[in-house]
Amino acid sequence: MTFVYPGSFDPVTNGHMDIINRASKICDRLIVLVSVNLSKNYVFSLEERVELLKLAIGKRDNVEVMSHTGLLVDFMHKVNAKTIIKGLRAVSDFESEMQMALLNRNLDNEIDTLFMMTSLNNSFLSSSAVRELARYGGKIDDLVPPEIADIIIRKLKK
Repeated sequence: MTFVYPGSFDPVTNGHMDIINRASKICDRLIVLVSVNLSKNYVFSLEERVELLKLAIGKRDNVEVMSHTGLLVDFMHKVNAKTIIKGLRAVSDFESEMQMALLNRNLDNEIDTLFMMTSLNNSFLSSSAVRELARYGGKIDDLVPPEIADIIIRKLKK
């Protein structure tokens, strides 16, 4: 069974890694999908976001990183997946994620969304908070995978 964990990952955080680690234990194959949302302005390019994820994840037999522009349901069909994984930090996340889950289900009633609560120590964490801290020289070592912390800091201090 293939699950897809979509997101912007601008950049990937320990909260994302928590979901990746846990989701990869309950499926045969997990695709971490770097999505393009045309209404967002990204700090990291699509290629950079994919590379940061690959560095953070390392070599795992059942986890791969891919990218896609367009409808998530179209990607799901392309890789023959039926389950979307979404991480939730708070009730506010649930509202928007539930709306997206229902829209995806409306497009294809065989696609389900599985919500995973992030660990308590990551409940405050967001990519935007990491970017803001890094821009002003704040410590991000405990917020992102160690393999990518320096890359993030170098990019954002420019």
